[in-house]
Amino acid sequence: MSLHFKNPEVAAIFEAYPKNLRSPLLTLRQLIFDIASKTKGVGDLEETLRWNQPSYLTSQSKSGSIIRIDQMKGTNQYAIYFHCQTSLISTFREIYPQLRYQGNRAIVFDESEKIPVKELEHCILMALTYNLGRRGS
Repeated sequence: MSLHFKNPEVAAIFEAYPKNLRSPLLTLRQLIFDIASKTKGVGDLEETLRWNQPSYLTSQSKSGSIIRIDQMKGTNQYAIYFHCQTSLISTFREIYPQLRYQGNRAIVFDESEKIPVKELEHCILMALTYNLGRRGS
């Protein structure tokens, strides 16, 4: 797992996470980068902070919708967040009803759960390519 951070503010956020949540959040981060690197049309990701959360944008290609990850405040839960004005979460609910959702913006995990990698890879792929189909390309 690559722990290289180009953005020191993002690195500081990860360093501040409780140890029990840092590892799964780093796993989500790595999944996002892995999917982006394997997916044609996505290009390099920009890792930055939005709402003080690690955020991943397809700034170069504009192929996708923002993805954020963070601890859910005051809990041993964490989440991967998607733009609430997209159809992403409603699509995920149809395909993966077994996942736990928060409204129309997040998939939520408990620290003790195993990350459903296969399902998340697909969800991340759909987010990173969200705008490709909308452009008619």
